[in-house]
Amino acid sequence: MALATATASAAPSVRMVLLRGACPDGFRFFTGYLSRKAGELDSNPQAALLWHWQAEGRQVRVEGTVSRLPEADSDAYFASRPRESRLGTWASEQGAVLTGRDQLEQALTEARRRFDGGDVPRPDRWGGYLVSPLAYEFWQHGENRLHDRFRYRRDRVDGWLVERLAP
Repeated sequence: MALATATASAAPSVRMVLLRGACPDGFRFFTGYLSRKAGELDSNPQAALLWHWQAEGRQVRVEGTVSRLPEADSDAYFASRPRESRLGTWASEQGAVLTGRDQLEQALTEARRRFDGGDVPRPDRWGGYLVSPLAYEFWQHGENRLHDRFRYRRDRVDGWLVERLAP
């Protein structure tokens, strides 16, 4: 999914991330807490998500607030990842500037040595976030640009307000 964030001064940023769960409370993804996206979410805990299926002529947008997942949730997901992925998390300080690929390869070698034969625990600098939806928008392609657009906005009184939007 595409994840859009913004700095505290409203400078936008967007990137693709892996959706790792959808539940009644929202959408989950995981990342390094020292990454640019994490810094933006910590200072401005709002985000937008986008899924686009061009072949089907559809997309879904979500806007909402963001919070860190409990450590137990991050631990559980981290433990479910393949060992090499867990080692890669230890090797990479996501978003940090590298002098070259060899620096990353060396860090992976050191992580393999450090956890040789043992468990690879979740580093404190890595974990999950939950995007709690305040609005959904469903878009479906229509001929002559007469697309169908529906927005569901959270209404504290009635639950969800459904609105048809002009294309």
